[in-house]
Amino acid sequence: MKHHRVIVSKRGGPEVLHVIEEDVPKPNAGQVRVRVEAAGVSAYDLMLRRSGGSIPGAPRVPYSPGEDVIGVVDELGEGVSDVEPGQRVAVFTRGGGYAEYLCVPAENLVPVPPGVDAAQAVCVVVNYLTAFLAMHETAHVHEGERILVHGAAGGVGSALLDLGRIAGLEMCGTASSRNHDFVSAHGAIPIDYHTEDFVKRIRDLIGEGVDVAFDPIGGARQILRSYRALSKNGRLVWFGMAAAKKKGARVIPYTLLMLGLLKLVPGQRQAPLMPALGDFIDKHPDWYPKTLADLLDLLAAKEIEPMVTERISLHEARRAHEILQRGGHTGKVVLVTS
Repeated sequence: MKHHRVIVSKRGGPEVLHVIEEDVPKPNAGQVRVRVEAAGVSAYDLMLRRSGGSIPGAPRVPYSPGEDVIGVVDELGEGVSDVEPGQRVAVFTRGGGYAEYLCVPAENLVPVPPGVDAAQAVCVVVNYLTAFLAMHETAHVHEGERILVHGAAGGVGSALLDLGRIAGLEMCGTASSRNHDFVSAHGAIPIDYHTEDFVKRIRDLIGEGVDVAFDPIGGARQILRSYRALSKNGRLVWFGMAAAKKKGARVIPYTLLMLGLLKLVPGQRQAPLMPALGDFIDKHPDWYPKTLADLLDLLAAKEIEPMVTERISLHEARRAHEILQRGGHTGKVVLVTS
């Protein structure tokens, strides 16, 4: 039996994505084969595709992107007994998700509640886990605190707004003007990053500044401005590199340098370094299945509402990357196999 998989043939633009046909993989001992229904597309996928050669631990070309998958268990490898064929599951794959079939360790599977939409569920795997890690494991937010979310209409940004509402936080979010209704509907005061100085706007709204700023943008100037939007006891959590879409991976060392310099500034403001999602899961193996299961239960109960930008066929992965690269969209771009 054959299946299709998307590969990055070399570093470059969306044109380096190619669909190949090959034999369906067989699960090894301890593995499960999953028939993929939906795979998430992320800014990290774009950064690896373009600049992966300068990122430590990046896969060598050719490789298949995709860290988050929703699918159905198709075949069990030797020694797997606690999973049943036909069971719907969520998986944090750490790569390889742009495919029709995928073999993964059985312990990486988390059951998906009945009736949940696959495209919405795949938003939860990386976006909401990342938002939870930033909000609760790094910033340690408390009810009533005030937060600033950059990229508030994006995949992780909108997840932060959803989780912030549940946590009882007061929220502001930067977004382009066309997404302000979306940000407002998620319980946050929108700030137009194109036309407004967000530091000044925060000072106008909240004289002493926000308790936490969540910054997925990166870049030295952006990080410094987010720091200036903090209250005297505020925390700045940097967790992404959206600036790399335009400026490339070279913005990473400048971001880290600025964060290091900010730690030398006297006062109570903090800039805790958020661990990478995969690293945190490795160090806290029980956290991933429990937290993801809890978030999927929130989705099933309609207490969170992941926004799907567009459902795009796996065969049109190039177009998915083009949409993400242009920016300005709301929510997450999702690849579907049917």
